[in-house]
Amino acid sequence: MEKAIFAGGCFWCLDTVFRKLEGVVEVVSGYTGGHADAPDYHSVCEGLTGHAEAVAITFDPDVIRYLDLLEIFFAIHDPTTLNRQGHDVGTQYRSAIFFTSEAQQQLAQRYIEQLNAKQIFSAPVVTELTAASAFFPAEVDHQNYFENNSNMPYCHIVIAPKLRKFKEIFQDKLKK
Repeated sequence: MEKAIFAGGCFWCLDTVFRKLEGVVEVVSGYTGGHADAPDYHSVCEGLTGHAEAVAITFDPDVIRYLDLLEIFFAIHDPTTLNRQGHDVGTQYRSAIFFTSEAQQQLAQRYIEQLNAKQIFSAPVVTELTAASAFFPAEVDHQNYFENNSNMPYCHIVIAPKLRKFKEIFQDKLKK
């Protein structure tokens, strides 16, 4: 098993998508990349800890490649807005890849370079590429948020459309 750690705005959206993939064994929403020893949802949301809302994905590389996870990550969020995703603003919502190996770092760097060279987005990719550091799991009510709260307005307005788009594009990678 390998681990990938991505931040791309609200962790509820990332959590929802990556849980649907064949080869993904576990997804944990949490906080990483900051300076506090015990971050919690409120301190992170207030921008007091330097942490990003992120997901730690445990996956089987014999079933799904890290490159596949990168492709999906860049398809489901806007990697061109610094410290912002939609209405969520602040460093806690930054686009970031926290690599867990040199191989992940190299793959991510090359992928970002290709996206920029091909001008896939209307602006350059500003995704931070940083070595993984301490990862703090978020509180229980933030785990598998969409499945547990699908009738909440945020889920209908923000998460559900991303999930539909993801399923259309990546249907061949979905769990059976």
